[in-house]
Amino acid sequence: MSDRLGWVITVLAVIGIVLSAVSVYNHYKKTPTEYCDFGETFNCDAVNKSQYSHVGPVPVAAIGVAGYVFLLLLSRVKRENKLVSALLIFSSLCATAFSGWLTYLEAKVLFQYCIICLGSLVCISLITLLAIVRHARTRELVF
Repeated sequence: MSDRLGWVITVLAVIGIVLSAVSVYNHYKKTPTEYCDFGETFNCDAVNKSQYSHVGPVPVAAIGVAGYVFLLLLSRVKRENKLVSALLIFSSLCATAFSGWLTYLEAKVLFQYCIICLGSLVCISLITLLAIVRHARTRELVF
């Protein structure tokens, strides 16, 4: 049986890794990021270098890279493995909630958005949705 949803999740995780890696690079970069500055509302540098852009010494984007790698690995396990399938759903739900919180901070605290961060939010939201659908397509549900 083909696992197309697993492959789509894999591709989305790779996109998420790339987006997060670019954000890590921009986090440490000393010069402004021109491709991500669209005036007052959209400015990746303002978001990516704000006080909310790290947890302790670790950039949030680096946590994103690690999280997407983890999700990529989980997506490659056969969906019939109910424990791994449930872990993929749980992990992606947690990541979606965290990404949603960061987007809330962008909107209500920083009053600026990061296009890369919004792209990551779309990726993780789609991964979560697809992980749930993929899990539901197994014969027996864990839940």
